[in-house]
Amino acid sequence: MSTASVSVPPPRRRILVVDDDPTVAEVVAGYLDRAGFAVDRAADGPTAVARAAAARPDLVVLDLMLPGMDGLEVCRAIREDGPLPVVMLTARGDEDDRILGLEVGADDYVTKPFSPRELVLRVESVLRRAGAAPAPGPWLRSGTLALDPAARRALRDGTEVPLTIREFDLLAFFLRHPGRVLGREELMRRVWGWEFGDLSTVTVHVRRLREKIEDDPARPRLISTVWGVGYRFDPAPEGGAADE
Repeated sequence: MSTASVSVPPPRRRILVVDDDPTVAEVVAGYLDRAGFAVDRAADGPTAVARAAAARPDLVVLDLMLPGMDGLEVCRAIREDGPLPVVMLTARGDEDDRILGLEVGADDYVTKPFSPRELVLRVESVLRRAGAAPAPGPWLRSGTLALDPAARRALRDGTEVPLTIREFDLLAFFLRHPGRVLGREELMRRVWGWEFGDLSTVTVHVRRLREKIEDDPARPRLISTVWGVGYRFDPAPEGGAADE
Protein backbone atom coordinates (compact mmCIF):
# COMPACT_ATOMS: atom_id res chain seq x y z
CA MET A 1 0.00 0.00 0.00
CA SER A 2 1.55 3.26 -1.07
CA THR A 3 1.66 6.20 1.23
CA ALA A 4 1.01 9.59 -0.28
CA SER A 5 3.76 12.06 0.43
CA VAL A 6 2.81 15.00 2.57
CA SER A 7 4.26 18.34 1.59
CA VAL A 8 5.61 20.33 4.49
CA PRO A 9 5.13 24.09 4.21
CA PRO A 10 8.30 26.14 4.53
CA PRO A 11 8.91 27.77 7.91
CA ARG A 12 7.48 31.23 8.29
CA ARG A 13 9.97 34.06 8.08
CA ARG A 14 10.53 35.74 11.43
CA ILE A 15 10.03 39.47 11.97
CA LEU A 16 11.08 41.28 15.14
CA VAL A 17 8.90 44.34 15.79
CA VAL A 18 10.50 46.89 18.12
CA ASP A 19 8.24 49.71 19.31
CA ASP A 20 7.52 51.10 22.78
CA ASP A 21 3.94 52.00 21.81
CA PRO A 22 1.90 48.84 22.57
CA THR A 23 -0.93 49.88 20.26
CA VAL A 24 1.37 50.41 17.28
CA ALA A 25 3.27 47.19 18.01
CA GLU A 26 0.03 45.20 18.27
CA VAL A 27 -1.37 46.56 15.00
CA VAL A 28 1.90 46.01 13.11
CA ALA A 29 2.30 42.51 14.53
CA GLY A 30 -1.28 41.65 13.61
CA TYR A 31 -0.88 42.71 9.99
CA LEU A 32 2.44 40.90 9.64
CA ASP A 33 0.97 37.75 11.20
CA ARG A 34 -1.93 37.80 8.75
CA ALA A 35 0.58 38.26 5.93
CA GLY A 36 2.16 34.95 6.92
CA PHE A 37 5.07 36.04 9.10
CA ALA A 38 6.06 34.78 12.53
CA VAL A 39 6.27 37.87 14.72
CA ASP A 40 8.23 38.57 17.90
CA ARG A 41 7.95 41.86 19.78
CA ALA A 42 10.18 44.02 21.95
CA ALA A 43 9.29 47.29 23.66
CA ASP A 44 12.81 48.64 24.24
CA GLY A 45 16.30 48.55 22.79
CA PRO A 46 18.08 46.16 25.18
CA THR A 47 15.27 43.60 24.87
CA ALA A 48 15.40 43.87 21.08
CA VAL A 49 19.17 43.31 21.01
CA ALA A 50 18.87 40.31 23.34
CA ARG A 51 16.08 38.69 21.31
CA ALA A 52 17.89 39.25 18.03
CA ALA A 53 20.97 37.60 19.51
CA ALA A 54 19.02 34.65 20.94
CA ALA A 55 17.08 33.92 17.75
CA ARG A 56 18.16 35.94 14.73
CA PRO A 57 15.12 37.22 12.81
CA ASP A 58 14.85 37.55 9.04
CA LEU A 59 14.04 41.28 9.35
CA VAL A 60 13.56 43.91 12.06
CA VAL A 61 10.85 46.58 12.06
CA LEU A 62 12.51 49.15 14.30
CA ASP A 63 11.15 52.36 15.80
CA LEU A 64 13.69 55.17 15.77
CA MET A 65 12.51 56.72 19.05
CA LEU A 66 12.94 54.21 21.86
CA PRO A 67 13.47 54.76 25.60
CA GLY A 68 16.99 54.31 26.94
CA MET A 69 18.55 52.97 23.76
CA ASP A 70 17.36 54.56 20.52
CA GLY A 71 16.77 52.79 17.23
CA LEU A 72 20.12 53.87 15.81
CA GLU A 73 22.01 52.19 18.64
CA VAL A 74 19.84 49.08 18.32
CA CYS A 75 20.47 48.91 14.58
CA ARG A 76 24.23 49.09 15.08
CA ALA A 77 24.16 46.49 17.85
CA ILE A 78 22.07 43.88 16.05
CA ARG A 79 24.24 44.16 12.95
CA GLU A 80 27.46 43.42 14.78
CA ASP A 81 26.80 39.73 14.07
CA GLY A 82 26.31 40.35 10.36
CA PRO A 83 23.90 41.91 7.86
CA LEU A 84 20.27 42.01 8.90
CA PRO A 85 17.48 43.78 6.95
CA VAL A 86 15.91 46.68 8.86
CA VAL A 87 12.80 48.74 8.14
CA MET A 88 12.90 51.85 10.32
CA LEU A 89 9.84 53.59 11.74
CA THR A 90 10.19 57.33 12.25
CA ALA A 91 7.79 59.25 14.47
CA ARG A 92 7.62 62.30 12.24
CA GLY A 93 7.86 63.14 8.58
CA ASP A 94 10.93 65.20 9.44
CA GLU A 95 13.69 64.69 6.87
CA ASP A 96 16.39 64.58 9.56
CA ASP A 97 14.76 61.52 11.12
CA ARG A 98 14.57 59.73 7.78
CA ILE A 99 18.18 60.54 6.95
CA LEU A 100 19.33 59.35 10.38
CA GLY A 101 17.70 55.98 9.74
CA LEU A 102 19.27 55.68 6.31
CA GLU A 103 22.66 56.86 7.55
CA VAL A 104 22.82 54.00 10.05
CA GLY A 105 22.01 51.57 7.26
CA ALA A 106 18.25 50.98 7.38
CA ASP A 107 17.09 49.30 4.18
CA ASP A 108 13.82 51.19 4.17
CA TYR A 109 11.75 53.45 6.40
CA VAL A 110 8.09 54.30 7.01
CA THR A 111 6.94 57.49 8.72
CA LYS A 112 4.23 57.55 11.38
CA PRO A 113 1.30 57.68 10.98
CA PHE A 114 1.53 54.97 8.35
CA SER A 115 -0.65 52.43 6.64
CA PRO A 116 0.00 48.95 8.09
CA ARG A 117 -0.59 47.53 4.62
CA GLU A 118 2.13 49.78 3.22
CA LEU A 119 4.49 48.59 5.95
CA VAL A 120 3.79 44.95 5.06
CA LEU A 121 4.52 45.72 1.39
CA ARG A 122 7.80 47.41 2.34
CA VAL A 123 8.79 44.43 4.51
CA GLU A 124 8.02 42.01 1.69
CA SER A 125 9.98 44.14 -0.78
CA VAL A 126 13.09 44.25 1.44
CA LEU A 127 12.91 40.50 2.09
CA ARG A 128 12.57 39.77 -1.63
CA ARG A 129 15.65 41.85 -2.31
CA ALA A 130 17.57 40.20 0.55
CA GLY A 131 16.59 36.69 -0.53
CA ALA A 132 16.81 37.17 -4.27
CA ALA A 133 18.62 34.47 -6.17
CA PRO A 134 22.25 35.38 -6.79
CA ALA A 135 22.76 37.19 -10.07
CA PRO A 136 24.70 35.04 -12.56
CA GLY A 137 27.75 36.33 -14.32
CA PRO A 138 31.34 37.32 -13.67
CA TRP A 139 32.71 39.68 -11.06
CA LEU A 140 32.14 43.38 -11.68
CA ARG A 141 35.42 45.30 -11.51
CA SER A 142 36.76 48.83 -11.62
CA GLY A 143 40.37 49.34 -10.62
CA THR A 144 40.85 47.89 -7.13
CA LEU A 145 37.08 47.66 -6.62
CA ALA A 146 35.47 44.26 -7.26
CA LEU A 147 31.96 42.89 -6.68
CA ASP A 148 30.91 39.25 -6.73
CA PRO A 149 27.16 39.32 -7.53
CA ALA A 150 26.69 35.63 -6.75
CA ALA A 151 28.15 35.84 -3.24
CA ARG A 152 27.12 39.48 -2.75
CA ARG A 153 30.67 40.40 -1.70
CA ALA A 154 32.42 43.68 -2.35
CA LEU A 155 36.21 44.08 -2.18
CA ARG A 156 38.38 47.19 -2.24
CA ASP A 157 42.13 46.64 -2.46
CA GLY A 158 41.42 43.01 -1.59
CA THR A 159 39.66 43.93 1.66
CA GLU A 160 35.96 43.20 2.08
CA VAL A 161 33.72 46.28 2.18
CA PRO A 162 30.66 45.95 4.46
CA LEU A 163 27.64 47.02 2.43
CA THR A 164 23.94 46.92 3.22
CA ILE A 165 21.54 45.24 0.80
CA ARG A 166 20.66 48.52 -0.91
CA GLU A 167 24.23 49.78 -0.98
CA PHE A 168 25.40 46.60 -2.71
CA ASP A 169 22.58 46.74 -5.27
CA LEU A 170 23.24 50.42 -5.95
CA LEU A 171 26.97 49.89 -6.45
CA ALA A 172 26.36 46.88 -8.70
CA PHE A 173 23.99 48.98 -10.81
CA PHE A 174 26.60 51.72 -11.15
CA LEU A 175 29.23 49.17 -12.17
CA ARG A 176 26.92 47.73 -14.81
CA HIS A 177 26.30 51.19 -16.30
CA PRO A 178 29.70 52.93 -16.37
CA GLY A 179 29.88 56.43 -17.80
CA ARG A 180 26.11 56.82 -17.97
CA VAL A 181 24.31 59.63 -16.15
CA LEU A 182 21.62 58.11 -13.93
CA GLY A 183 18.85 60.24 -12.46
CA ARG A 184 17.70 59.68 -8.89
CA GLU A 185 14.23 58.74 -10.14
CA GLU A 186 15.69 56.03 -12.37
CA LEU A 187 17.90 54.73 -9.58
CA MET A 188 14.94 54.56 -7.22
CA ARG A 189 12.93 52.67 -9.83
CA ARG A 190 15.69 50.30 -10.98
CA VAL A 191 17.46 49.65 -7.65
CA TRP A 192 14.72 50.06 -5.04
CA GLY A 193 11.85 48.94 -7.26
CA TRP A 194 9.79 51.98 -6.25
CA GLU A 195 7.86 54.02 -8.78
CA PHE A 196 7.74 56.91 -6.33
CA GLY A 197 9.31 57.81 -3.00
CA ASP A 198 11.59 60.22 -1.17
CA LEU A 199 14.58 60.89 -3.42
CA SER A 200 16.73 61.71 -0.39
CA THR A 201 16.90 57.92 0.02
CA VAL A 202 19.10 57.77 -3.09
CA THR A 203 21.15 60.78 -2.01
CA VAL A 204 21.97 59.27 1.37
CA HIS A 205 22.92 55.89 -0.10
CA VAL A 206 25.23 57.53 -2.64
CA ARG A 207 26.91 59.45 0.18
CA ARG A 208 27.34 56.24 2.21
CA LEU A 209 28.83 54.47 -0.80
CA ARG A 210 31.31 57.27 -1.35
CA GLU A 211 32.44 56.98 2.27
CA LYS A 212 33.20 53.30 1.71
CA ILE A 213 34.77 53.22 -1.78
CA GLU A 214 36.25 56.66 -2.47
CA ASP A 215 39.77 57.72 -1.43
CA ASP A 216 38.37 61.15 -0.59
CA PRO A 217 34.55 61.10 -0.23
CA ALA A 218 34.49 64.91 -0.24
CA ARG A 219 36.06 64.85 -3.71
CA PRO A 220 34.66 61.70 -5.29
CA ARG A 221 36.31 60.33 -8.43
CA LEU A 222 34.21 57.20 -8.93
CA ILE A 223 30.66 58.43 -8.31
CA SER A 224 30.34 61.94 -9.69
CA THR A 225 27.39 64.27 -9.19
CA VAL A 226 25.94 65.66 -12.40
CA TRP A 227 24.18 68.70 -11.02
CA GLY A 228 20.48 68.90 -11.79
CA VAL A 229 20.50 65.43 -13.37
CA GLY A 230 21.88 62.69 -11.11
CA TYR A 231 25.05 60.65 -10.80
CA ARG A 232 27.65 59.03 -13.06
CA PHE A 233 30.00 56.16 -12.27
CA ASP A 234 33.42 56.76 -13.81
CA PRO A 235 35.47 53.55 -13.99
CA ALA A 236 38.99 53.69 -12.60
CA PRO A 237 41.59 54.02 -15.41
CA GLU A 238 43.32 50.75 -14.57
CA GLY A 239 40.17 48.64 -14.77
CA GLY A 240 36.80 48.59 -16.48
CA ALA A 241 33.36 47.67 -15.19
CA ALA A 242 31.34 44.85 -16.60
CA ASP A 243 28.22 45.64 -18.54
CA GLU A 244 24.88 43.90 -18.62
